[in-house]
Amino acid sequence: MPPDTSAPAQPVGGAPLGCPAEPFFDPGHFCTEAGLLWQLRRAQLAIGQLVSEATELGGPTVPQWVPLYQIHSGMANTVADLARKCTVDAGSMTRLLDRLEARGLCRRVRSETDRRVVHIELTPEGVSAAEQMPRVLSHVYNAVLDGFAPEEWAQLQALLGRLTGNAERLVGQGVGQEVAS
Repeated sequence: MPPDTSAPAQPVGGAPLGCPAEPFFDPGHFCTEAGLLWQLRRAQLAIGQLVSEATELGGPTVPQWVPLYQIHSGMANTVADLARKCTVDAGSMTRLLDRLEARGLCRRVRSETDRRVVHIELTPEGVSAAEQMPRVLSHVYNAVLDGFAPEEWAQLQALLGRLTGNAERLVGQGVGQEVAS
């Protein structure tokens, strides 16, 4: 029988650095399926699959439509900017751009003023793919939020924002290292 994932693990005392006074997870009764990474990743994968199924042009994957949209919206126009905006390393972004370029969705153009800089331009097909993303995302997001009240959606946004803020604040502080060794 699979573990019950509807409720978090029971809190215990003695919170380590960066944890609430009463932790939500107990190492003695830890259940992977009730964990943050597991649940967030499952939601991300399912929503990403829905987005891929809803797109035209053979369905750009989530890692592909994000940079297409970033370029189209003017938020990034170089490989380095795009890697930063998409939170991936430059090597991963180069491999992703190789796939997008092979599909005819973008092209790389070396800067005429600084040969170290490579600009990314969308092809007409890339523009078409990027332009459909707000419609596709709105449709998919509304579908997966079916049954949520507006207040619940606002609360979920606030909670996810707080979770992200906590995680970003703790990066590099060694949280969890004392128990990993």
